[in-house]
Amino acid sequence: MRDTNDRPAAPNFTQACIVMFGVNLTWILMVIWVVWGLLAVAATGWLVNHVINRIALARG
Repeated sequence: MRDTNDRPAAPNFTQACIVMFGVNLTWILMVIWVVWGLLAVAATGWLVNHVINRIALARG
């Protein structure tokens, strides 16, 4: 069996994940705005905020 101590540490992709979440959220909200209007974007933004707050409360 191979010794696992000689492997390099895994890269930290947290910052890239946060940036891509913002990019994806932006284009998704723009598509929703074009298709259904500003009220749907506001409701979606409120829903995303609510979900993020629930996750933050659950994590402590």
